[in-house]
Amino acid sequence: MDLLLIGGVSGSGKSVALAALEDSGYHAINNLPPSMLVETAANLARSGQARVAVALDVKTGPGLPELGAAMSMLKGAGWTVRFLYLDAKTDTLVKRFSETRRRHPFSSDSRTLTEAIEHERVLLAEARELGFAFDTSDLSAAALRRWIKDFIAVDPTQLTLLFESFGFKHGVPLDADLVFDARCLPNPHYERELSPLTGRDAPVVAFLEGYPEVERMYGDIYHFVASWLPDYARDNRNYLTVAIGCTGGRHRSVYLAERLAAAFRGRYQVLVRHRELG
Repeated sequence: MDLLLIGGVSGSGKSVALAALEDSGYHAINNLPPSMLVETAANLARSGQARVAVALDVKTGPGLPELGAAMSMLKGAGWTVRFLYLDAKTDTLVKRFSETRRRHPFSSDSRTLTEAIEHERVLLAEARELGFAFDTSDLSAAALRRWIKDFIAVDPTQLTLLFESFGFKHGVPLDADLVFDARCLPNPHYERELSPLTGRDAPVVAFLEGYPEVERMYGDIYHFVASWLPDYARDNRNYLTVAIGCTGGRHRSVYLAERLAAAFRGRYQVLVRHRELG
């Protein structure tokens, strides 16, 4: 029995994620109070539902502090439980609420929109540590739906590696567990014929592989991740996000993320995300 929980800050895309799961065959429940999770799962199991997606929301009622205990109880009852925590940068959330003209659930006469967002972050801080955090700041709704389908395709009982490229000029991803800086490497952006390409294109790959320092950085990142993965697995981590950044997030970081993903694929479950490539 597969239970996928969706949580996170308001405006981060929880409704989009839940709809994507429903389209993928999950029985979807929106805004369930965490205190009702165990009872609801038991009732659904008795009714024959084997794949269930639940969107949790801190404003729906008490019980959030007991979420970890509820997840452990359900795992003991035979459920495969995953918790996907969606997050986004504050300025992105402000823009989304302004565009949709929705009221933030914690807005009030004495609390601005930014203050309401930060207040919700504080309330959810402990819950964030229970799941796999994913930054939706730079994702369109369509891209998030595609990523959700990739997420549910992996085996939740095994460690999954997410290699994520990004551009430092757009900020460090909120979901990164490990961050590596590739800005010191030769930059294809300054080569006229390479600038419009990406790190997945053969001419850019050939350019980067012509420099020994690129090979040295790849080797250093590979050996660091490989040597520490067993320790992360022993810590009961189901997901590890390795973020690699360069200035714009289109050439050097993309190349390294793709190459690292290819090196680890086959021994581990691997996902790849290129934030600045959409």
